[in-house]
Amino acid sequence: MTQYVKIPKERVGVIIGPKGETKKLIEDKTACQLEIDSESGKIDITCEEDPLKEFRVLETIKAIGRGFSPEKALELLNDEMLMLEVIDLSDVATTPKELQRIKGRIIGRNGRTRELAETLINVKISVYGKTVSVLGHPEQNTIIRTAIRMLLDGATHGAVYKFLEKKHQELLQSQLDSIDFY
Repeated sequence: MTQYVKIPKERVGVIIGPKGETKKLIEDKTACQLEIDSESGKIDITCEEDPLKEFRVLETIKAIGRGFSPEKALELLNDEMLMLEVIDLSDVATTPKELQRIKGRIIGRNGRTRELAETLINVKISVYGKTVSVLGHPEQNTIIRTAIRMLLDGATHGAVYKFLEKKHQELLQSQLDSIDFY
């Protein structure tokens, strides 16, 4: 079976990588074939043996297409619980100026908001084009989605930071609770 995905043309070179290294790395690691059309941004993914691998490769390619570095996106191939979530901002921002404002709120001054969210919740965030993308485990992605929704709804950065701090403590506690001390 073959899956295909279309990514922004300016991200095709990132997927190919210098001298084709990134494409080759993905193919070698997964035993899948990538057929890349540089003109349209369409990528065909064929994995003869494992349909689940095909899905993971598709997610990896989407992540690179949404602005993540290949190094960050390739983590999707190593951790089966890691998920890509793409949040479309175009339904919230109706003008280019509004989109810039919203992206600015998510990134924060000097990248502080994004950096704090990534550090506290242990995710990776990419703000690219008309989307915000998150790489994390399902529970982490839910927290970040809520924080982004708060920012989109006009919450202050302070309130969002407080929310993220609280969720960070809850995540730490749930990790402690899951450790068996026998």
